[in-house]
Amino acid sequence: MKLQQLRYIWEVAHHNLNVSATAASLYTSQPGISKQIRLLEDELGVEIFTRSGKHLTRVTPTGQEILNIAGDILQQVESIKQLTQEYNSPESGSLAIATTHTQARYALPHVIQNFIDKYPRVALHMHQGTPIQISEKAADGTVDFAIATEALALFSDLIMMPCYRWNRCILVPRDHPLASVEQISLEDVAKHPLVTYVFGFTGRSKLDEAFAERNLTAKVVFTATDADVIKTYVRLGLGIGIVAHMAYDPDIDTDLVAIEAGHLFDSSVTSIGFRKGTYLRGYMYDFINGFAPHLTREVVDEVMAMPSKEAQEEFFKTLKLPTL
Repeated sequence: MKLQQLRYIWEVAHHNLNVSATAASLYTSQPGISKQIRLLEDELGVEIFTRSGKHLTRVTPTGQEILNIAGDILQQVESIKQLTQEYNSPESGSLAIATTHTQARYALPHVIQNFIDKYPRVALHMHQGTPIQISEKAADGTVDFAIATEALALFSDLIMMPCYRWNRCILVPRDHPLASVEQISLEDVAKHPLVTYVFGFTGRSKLDEAFAERNLTAKVVFTATDADVIKTYVRLGLGIGIVAHMAYDPDIDTDLVAIEAGHLFDSSVTSIGFRKGTYLRGYMYDFINGFAPHLTREVVDEVMAMPSKEAQEEFFKTLKLPTL
């Protein structure tokens, strides 16, 4: 059994069983990958993938268990590489982050700018996607960190650390009737068509829960993953917008009024997550701390040493999170 063979089966499984795409990503040949997979299966005496002709069709149950172990082995190999790089070149390397548009556009710019200023020899890569996609990328090691509000809790192999609380505001044109309401109610909101986030994005579940608890129906007429797109359609008169408060810029959005909505919806928490067993280099600790100052290296190490997710959750209940 060779490490290269384990990498091949892992990469094939994460390229939707497409051997050609895997070969292209690894800069090798398709026949070479297929041959090594067959040799590994012959050595182990089991099929890792089922086939239809020359095409792989699915991962077998035994193959899935093998892939899980292979993923752990490859992560340990990566940790060894990170450790030696930390020793040889502590201020150079790479950092891959997966996050949503809202975080990338509104919460991360100054953090990334400060990080690049401090670590100019670290190549920073940002991946954007849905919360599920973001979590999957962190869980399978494609990225180092996942930053999101929803879905991270679905992956038990991620260590998740809360960074900050945030809430929403309601956006309306300056001449809208709600702009003059002293304190808006959920009943006021329910009378108007709504433009907001796609379900599963940026705390959308909190919005739906608030309406359900009051037996109200939200008249959602348009959804998007991008707060800037939502604002565009509010300007067109499609409806009133409900977005993360951080997405409103009073210097840019001068034609819109942001109405406080913290009393209408429960606050949401944005977290940063990474795979258990990840070797964190010095600049990775610094990135976490730059994004969430309460997450010092000592706190992160303490959380990583905790035996269970429940213990981690209890620990974070003792920390006071900042509000963005």
